[in-house]
Amino acid sequence: MKAESRFVEFIPENERHGDVRNLFSVWFTVNFMLLAVVTGGLAVVFGLNLFWSIVSILLGNLIGAIFMALHSVQGPRLGIPQMIQSRAQFGVIGAIFPLFLVILMYLGYFASNAVLGAQAVTAGTSIPIGWSIALLSIITFIITFYGYDMIHKLSKYVAALLGIIFFFVTILVFKLDFPANTWSISDFQFAPFLASVSVFATWQLTFAPYVADYSRYLPKDTNPQKAFIYTYAGSVLSAVWMMILGASLAIAVPNFLDNASLSLSNLVGSQWSLGMYFAIALGIIATNVFNLYGAFMSLTTIMDTIVRIKGTIQTRFIILFICGILGTGIAILGHGNFLENFSNLILFLAYFLFPWTTINLVDYYLLRHGNYNIQALFDKNGEYGRYNWKAMVAYFITILVEIPFINTTIYQGFISKALHDIDFAWIVALTIPGIIYYVLMKDEIKLEMVNKPTAS
Repeated sequence: MKAESRFVEFIPENERHGDVRNLFSVWFTVNFMLLAVVTGGLAVVFGLNLFWSIVSILLGNLIGAIFMALHSVQGPRLGIPQMIQSRAQFGVIGAIFPLFLVILMYLGYFASNAVLGAQAVTAGTSIPIGWSIALLSIITFIITFYGYDMIHKLSKYVAALLGIIFFFVTILVFKLDFPANTWSISDFQFAPFLASVSVFATWQLTFAPYVADYSRYLPKDTNPQKAFIYTYAGSVLSAVWMMILGASLAIAVPNFLDNASLSLSNLVGSQWSLGMYFAIALGIIATNVFNLYGAFMSLTTIMDTIVRIKGTIQTRFIILFICGILGTGIAILGHGNFLENFSNLILFLAYFLFPWTTINLVDYYLLRHGNYNIQALFDKNGEYGRYNWKAMVAYFITILVEIPFINTTIYQGFISKALHDIDFAWIVALTIPGIIYYVLMKDEIKLEMVNKPTAS
């Protein structure tokens, strides 16, 4: 198989291919990893019993996946990466700011995954954890180098294999002994419940900046409802499954989150431990391919804004190598305080990415209705301009409004303190920017649509 030749440019119709049903396996596979299991355990860390942990897992994923699946629909329609389309809202140069945040997200998730995967490799082989991180990164790099088609093909096999393995793991988990109050409906705590919903919604929303990257090669006439359903169903089913396992194990197995790989190995028994470690490492590699590919696309978009990038094999290798080195370095340096670093990362991302996704979706579905001048998205002097100050005003006002509602171990806003540690910042981030952007842009875009009534 040849390496993908396209970078961030528009995919012509004669190069479009694939079946929309493949989106299910792609997004089903991406959550079959230990990091999703650990994320489910955070509900228990926050103080919830298993019943309310499961409710928060369901609610957070069902809400968050709506937004990410709506982004997936944009891929076939526009034939460009997600963050290139963001130039229509923020301007060709203005879109660089959210791109930096997105790259931070990819590298953060890449590093978090690499740490967990390396723990499994080290436990199974006695290779030092630093070298285990490097080994997983090299394998991830090779797969990512081949790009879009390789990712789609591998996801089918990985989804089937890991689905079978975790089916048997699930049976073992629910044979464990759970504390007496595990299923108590009356044992409800509002603040940790809302914090948990925020984490699980954020999990889905962090796919938003790159979800269209994996549907952009599909034919333009791909049914948007099917693109939404297959993406939504795949991501929700696997995420909920893995997170419920994580919450269950965090309650039933003492200190499960201290070393999740070892705990899962002990669960399946010594005769199957190597197979469990292999499954964990495989899931980590499959998911980190998405993170590395997304970092590559985002860094390429930033560089292309400054100087037009030539889509050569050498350029692809260099940009991917830079992203891989950064993610690997972060993993090696930060593996010692993993759980706190990860929980802070995922909440931090919610505060900054939710306003972006709201602005993007309001623009696409409520204002422009999917009609964009694709050529202008690559032209700093085109109709979308270098900067859209109205979008930036909507974005930064939202960030300021969020601050009093924030609750993390690093910082807590005064409203959150007054509300007994409840964090409403993510709700602010999903509502306020869309309202501001709609009000500021509706007349301008209405005039634009009159002059350009159809997509180009």
